[in-house]
Amino acid sequence: MPTDIVMPQMGESIFEGTITKWLKKPGDPVEKDEPLFEISTDKVDAEIPSPLAGVLTEIKVPVGATVEINTVVAVVGEKGEMQGTGNREQGTAGSFPIAQTAPGDFAALKGTGLIPAPSAGALAPEGSGVPQAEQPYATGSSAGDGTPVVMPQMGESIFEGTITKWLKQVGDRVEKDEPLFEISTDKVDAEIPAPEGGVLTEIRVPVGTTVEINTVVAVIGGTCAAANPASGGTCGAANPASGGTCGAANRASGANAPAPAAVTTIEPAKPELAAAQVAPVVDGRRLRSSPLVRRIAKENQLDLRRIAGTGAEGRITKEDILRHLSAYGPGGASSATAGLAPPRVAQVAQVVQALPEGLEPLTKMRAIIARRMVESMQIAPHVHTVYRVDMTRVARLRAREKAGFEQRYGVKLTFMPFVAMAVVEALRKFPIVNASLESGGIRYHKNINLGIAVALEWGLIVPVVRQAEERSFADLARTIADLAQRARAKKLMPNEVGGSTFTLTNSGVFGDEFSTPIINQPESAILCISGMRKEAVVLTDAGGNDAIAIRTMEHFTLGFDHRLIDGADACRFMLEFKKKLEGWDRAIG
Repeated sequence: MPTDIVMPQMGESIFEGTITKWLKKPGDPVEKDEPLFEISTDKVDAEIPSPLAGVLTEIKVPVGATVEINTVVAVVGEKGEMQGTGNREQGTAGSFPIAQTAPGDFAALKGTGLIPAPSAGALAPEGSGVPQAEQPYATGSSAGDGTPVVMPQMGESIFEGTITKWLKQVGDRVEKDEPLFEISTDKVDAEIPAPEGGVLTEIRVPVGTTVEINTVVAVIGGTCAAANPASGGTCGAANPASGGTCGAANRASGANAPAPAAVTTIEPAKPELAAAQVAPVVDGRRLRSSPLVRRIAKENQLDLRRIAGTGAEGRITKEDILRHLSAYGPGGASSATAGLAPPRVAQVAQVVQALPEGLEPLTKMRAIIARRMVESMQIAPHVHTVYRVDMTRVARLRAREKAGFEQRYGVKLTFMPFVAMAVVEALRKFPIVNASLESGGIRYHKNINLGIAVALEWGLIVPVVRQAEERSFADLARTIADLAQRARAKKLMPNEVGGSTFTLTNSGVFGDEFSTPIINQPESAILCISGMRKEAVVLTDAGGNDAIAIRTMEHFTLGFDHRLIDGADACRFMLEFKKKLEGWDRAIG
């Protein structure tokens, strides 16, 4: 029985991924958990394994295409099963010509039989392998001879969307796949492309209106509405090339449209804009960038070939293109010559960095972080308790053992595994701090899955050390260092993000005194590690005599959900944690 292979979700704030490489061809046998394809997202690059053994019978998404999570990208069937009869080496029907297809070039594949086309007037089901931007739209209601444009479904749990901006007005000429309007949903803000080329003859839904998915919001071609509800404008004349007609009666109201003043004209695209719309090639390799980067390039008439990428494998990041805009402005060339990389800032005697100005839309990652933070504050009554811990014993042990530890285990000895080990032992003694509220009850977790917050240039990610209670000190140190390194390199696997039961966040690397962190839902507690400093401290010996000594001190803040954790339990947990660190007596091997 065929099994659909879908684009996986690599984290709570990730909603799409780009296929960067197929590791198998149609007809190849695959084993369970054998790497099948590689993807790239805003946070990670990863190999995706096959969920079962069998034969790769169909590839639905080519290299370079960006699709939403849960979209079907391939099909694995039983051995001996193969869809179609075509020769995969020749790229005929029944297979996908991977090597011969330009990344993301779905338009060139339509009509070849390589991408199944839904029946006329039906919306291709989500997960069909055809990107939402390429799917034919459902009619919803009569649209005469025109092509209806509907509110698309942007995810399985999304059932409505709000139109935030119309990018074209009634009477304007639109090209197929050209951005037509912008929408906002609970999960994502997106530009929606035109399903067909022609003249926009009717806008049915004004800006600011929220409608259900599959609702007809506009019509391309056919007869023209008398007025544009989004802007109050009238319909322009039809472009003869579009096949649409304007000036006819409004089907909804029966009113006649005013006579058009002039035929809409289309200016030829500027070279920089055209270059930004197609993924450019430099030195035989295709430039890598996100849809957001390409949109910024398009809006500012930038040639992506002239922007140096600092991301993985030369990927052009949002920061790269904004830095370029700040230095050269819209349409600005990065050099006087035709060179592809901008000049190094170091070559300029003095550079004054312009302050950012204007309203910039949130990235998906930043928007979801913002929403999660607000939700957590609304859901959980936060309480914070701050403890000052004497880290002198740990600091001396680390200074003494760090060279040998790195030689034995191949990883630098930091303070994080000491903190993690102390947390694990305190959580084992006070499991309520590792629990969660669920369906009116308390969910006690079998394992301690430690989330380690890692700050990235483009946001925040929380990889997870699973079953931390079963790990040795050295194993904890290696795992934490490995996860942090791969998080920054976008190399985390899907099962390494999400599912934590308690989170550690380290703001001490930035030198703070203490912070009050927000709980990572659905957890009930989070521990913030603050800066470490040497301070003059009053010590009292067994005889009650006081003395002033220089000690290495550090603040730790526990944020906890007061619905589940009482202040007394939180303090008992922190006292146990403090005792473990101040009286450290265990081996670090």
